[in-house]
Amino acid sequence: MPAEFRLLEVPYEHPDVTALTSAAQEFYITIYGGPDETPFTTADFSPPNGAFLVGYLAHEAVAMGGWRFRPPGVPRVARRPAEIKRMFVREGVRGHGFARMVLASLEASAAAAGADWMLLETGQPQIAAVGLYRSSGYVGVEPFGHYADSELALSLGHPLRSPLPSSGWSEQTATSRNRT
Repeated sequence: MPAEFRLLEVPYEHPDVTALTSAAQEFYITIYGGPDETPFTTADFSPPNGAFLVGYLAHEAVAMGGWRFRPPGVPRVARRPAEIKRMFVREGVRGHGFARMVLASLEASAAAAGADWMLLETGQPQIAAVGLYRSSGYVGVEPFGHYADSELALSLGHPLRSPLPSSGWSEQTATSRNRT
C-alpha cells in the first residue's frame, strides 16, 4: 500500500520545522555558499499573520513551507500580498509532486486569510524550484525582500483567486496518495 502524504499546520517552533530548516540550510550552503539569512520572526508564520505547513510521508516530516503577509506595493496592484518562505522537500522524496501540493496548500491558506497575491524570492541556481513556480503561473515581479539586490535572486508572484465561502485550506485538501 502506498504511503500517504499529509500536510499539517504547525507552529514555526515545531521540532519537525527545526529539522527540515537545518536540511534546507545545508542545501543552501551547498548551492550558494551560505545559509538563507532572510530576517523574520516566528510570529510572521502564526495566524493571523501567516501560516506554516509540514508535509508528512508515513509519519516522517519530508516537506515544509510557510507564508506571511507583506506590505502592499509589490506588485503595484497587490493590496494584500503574502510571501512564501522556507519551501523545501527532502532530497530523497523529490519528484513525487509534494512541492506542488505544499505550494497549492500555501496559496489556498493565504487566499482564505485574505491575500490577493502570492510572492516569493528564489535563486536562479534552484532550477527545479524555478520550474515549479513558473509552471504554477508565477511571473517576474519587481525585486523585493532581503535578496532584492542579488544578481542570483528571482522575485516572482502570482495573483490569488478569492476562495469560495466554504473553501480554503484544510488537511483534507492537502492529502493524497504517493503513487510511487
